[in-house]
Amino acid sequence: MDMFIEKIVRRHKSVVDVLLIFLIIIGAIGLSFLALIYIPGLSTILAIGIFYLAYILISKLNIEYEYAVTNGDLDIDKIINQRKRKRLYSGNCKEFEIVAKVNSRQYTRNIQECKNIKDYSSHSKNAEVWFISLRDEGKQTVILFEPNQQMIDNFKIFIPRKVFTE
Repeated sequence: MDMFIEKIVRRHKSVVDVLLIFLIIIGAIGLSFLALIYIPGLSTILAIGIFYLAYILISKLNIEYEYAVTNGDLDIDKIINQRKRKRLYSGNCKEFEIVAKVNSRQYTRNIQECKNIKDYSSHSKNAEVWFISLRDEGKQTVILFEPNQQMIDNFKIFIPRKVFTE
């Protein structure tokens, strides 16, 4: 019997994201104002184009992550503005070295200082973030994500000695 579990997590906007949105809006207003002064005949069309471009740039900051587990296979997709999907990770749980919570003792200094950390979590303060330590394409990699309990239980079936729930 195939087991399929999925979860969608919306990434919260960071201070950098909010600052970027602010700068995009200020830039669009400034460019529209300059178009009005220097190109009076085309200023309306240019302003509409500039604000449409600003809308597209701001909407690209609406990010969700979809985790899908099928019989021990984990797929993580990035969904941009509920329109565009991009596969970020796909692999079998048997490749994992450790699966545990970030606030557990398995999250050692060695794992924290890994140079290849991929954060696919919501960045929420009260989220229960887990990590996966694995060797991906020859490099030590750490993946941060927010699975539900069914996903963890599914991993336990295939790799019981590598999943730490404490």
